[in-house]
Amino acid sequence: MPEHLPLAKVIAELETGLPPHPDSGFLGARLDPQEAALVLLPVGWEVTTSYGGGTAIAPEAIRTASHQLDLEDEAFGNPYRAGIALLPGIETIESRNESARAAALRAINALEVGERAESELEMVNQSCDWLNRQVYEQTKDELGRGKLVGLVGGDHSVPFGFLQALAEAHPEGFGVLHIDAHLDLRVAYEGFSWSHASIFHNVMERLDNVGPLVQIAIRDYSRAERAYASALGERNNIFSSYDLFRRKASGDSFSQVVEAIISSLPQQVYVSFDIDGLDPACCPGTGTPVPGGLQFEEAAYLLEALAASGRQLIGFDLCEVSSAGDGEWDANVGARLLYKLCGAMLRSQGFC
Repeated sequence: MPEHLPLAKVIAELETGLPPHPDSGFLGARLDPQEAALVLLPVGWEVTTSYGGGTAIAPEAIRTASHQLDLEDEAFGNPYRAGIALLPGIETIESRNESARAAALRAINALEVGERAESELEMVNQSCDWLNRQVYEQTKDELGRGKLVGLVGGDHSVPFGFLQALAEAHPEGFGVLHIDAHLDLRVAYEGFSWSHASIFHNVMERLDNVGPLVQIAIRDYSRAERAYASALGERNNIFSSYDLFRRKASGDSFSQVVEAIISSLPQQVYVSFDIDGLDPACCPGTGTPVPGGLQFEEAAYLLEALAASGRQLIGFDLCEVSSAGDGEWDANVGARLLYKLCGAMLRSQGFC
């Protein structure tokens, strides 16, 4: 790895426009995390994925793809000047992910023939407990240092520990803007307590001061999930992909649709962005693609409008970017989306 540099030298180096060292961090910056306003925690984990794979190495693929981004952003100006640093990965995560994923596949195979592999389920659930603790402890430490924090997954199970740390740091509560093709409100999907398809059921059941949960671009869900969402009442608000289309088809501008979305959010907001919330043309390798969804420009406008609304973005995750298949394209889109999320957070906190 190249040596870390202070922020002023990093800015000067980035603005030369020269190709960065291949081992440099996000955007090619060699920034010391202590000098960053915003730090990014990579969490390469895909133990409970139920269809396609490739998210475990997404943080690395996004880092590499980010080296060819131009740094001037039309909406947010120069977010890199505030300092964005990629943190080291969680120790032993690669080996733990590999062993737990093998156990998960055995459990899924047993389920498909009407059996239940209890020892495998226990091993997976214990491994996910371990991952939650690691994410919780690392994000709590960074928040304690006064850092803004974003998380780069991995599958969509990984942000629970981060949300737990934020819930402790913000006892007054905060809302969640969840962009996804799926509701992710299943109860222990396939027997996994911390399934990627159960993240927001776990959040809403276990973190009392989190809400409302505002879900955008949804277009795939079970009957039980929809019933649970209805039972949440005012703690949940869904803007489905079809609902967004219908509003525009009926004459609403996209800015009016976005205004309705943002008006349902409180002052402090966490953004959870599953990349399959976008049109699959933007992310064909993602694990569970669904036709429909947001265009990239629509997602960028939504983030810009959120930052301009006076609300504070207190954390975010980007999940389900896959490096499977033509992963270079997905990583390219993921890197650009991650930079937009960084810009929105830094703008909302007065850094750019």
